[in-house]
Amino acid sequence: MSESSESFHDVIIVGSGPAGYTAALYLGRSEYKPFVLAGALTPGGQLVNTTTVENFPGFPEGILGPDLMDKMREQAEKFGATIEYDDVVSADLTGPLKTITTDSGETYTSKAVILTTGSEYRKLGVPGEAEFAGHGVSYCATCDGFFFKDKKIVVVGGGDSAFEEANFLSRYGSSVTLLVRRDEFRASQILVDRVKNNPKVTILTNTAVDEIKGDSANGVTGLSLHNTKDGSTSEIEASGVFIAIGYTPRTDFIEGQVKLDSDGYIVTEGASTQTSLAGVFAAGDVSDRTYRQAISAAGMGCRAAIDAQNYLTSQE
Repeated sequence: MSESSESFHDVIIVGSGPAGYTAALYLGRSEYKPFVLAGALTPGGQLVNTTTVENFPGFPEGILGPDLMDKMREQAEKFGATIEYDDVVSADLTGPLKTITTDSGETYTSKAVILTTGSEYRKLGVPGEAEFAGHGVSYCATCDGFFFKDKKIVVVGGGDSAFEEANFLSRYGSSVTLLVRRDEFRASQILVDRVKNNPKVTILTNTAVDEIKGDSANGVTGLSLHNTKDGSTSEIEASGVFIAIGYTPRTDFIEGQVKLDSDGYIVTEGASTQTSLAGVFAAGDVSDRTYRQAISAAGMGCRAAIDAQNYLTSQE
């Protein structure tokens, strides 16, 4: 099979973020010249939509998520990584040569592939959510919080992301109401304490959303709710609804090839990043349903790079 030097690579990394950029850094330093398909819309992963990252080692004063991703990208490029801002639409990973096709119609071939495609925001699936997306319904506080200055805001979710967003959005909104489906929180205690001590945030537990209401002129105007314990219903006014209920791994383009678990996360072998296919490795949130941290994703990216190097060496 003949391939041009521009379309053939030792390793293709699909995705970016801490896992993808770290894998590219390690492979670049080993002179494998990795090719990174970082995505067209949100290269850098979820951290480009966050504010200050306080728990990444080496930044005692914290660092903005987009700045951290820029530094990682620059470091990977410094050591020889090539980054293309394009989305992957299909792949054939089953043979010794892996083929990747992108949204722009380009086709790339490689000996090994590292999947770091991350995950996407999970939807509520209630009436009004899709209709008012971008018109009061948002999945990114740092992207859209400014548009709700001095307005009533609702945040839906009970994990770290929801509590972080509620605290952040209190800078803008006249009030923030955090809706938690259960009577306990999945968020870390430090984030719970911050929200409880924030006078602009109210937490409603045992509360679920039935419908997001609004109109074409004003966008979102309120929500219909129900109590998950006694079934009682209520209404709440809001101009902005921020949904933070978790993520779905981005694995549609490899379904039926790489082994996935029941929720669509890539299954890896033991402590390695090896997937069910030889020469295909996975790192970051696309395969990690437990830790989901920037530092753990970066560590997995390092492991994937080393696993890929060992694979390539064995093939040689």
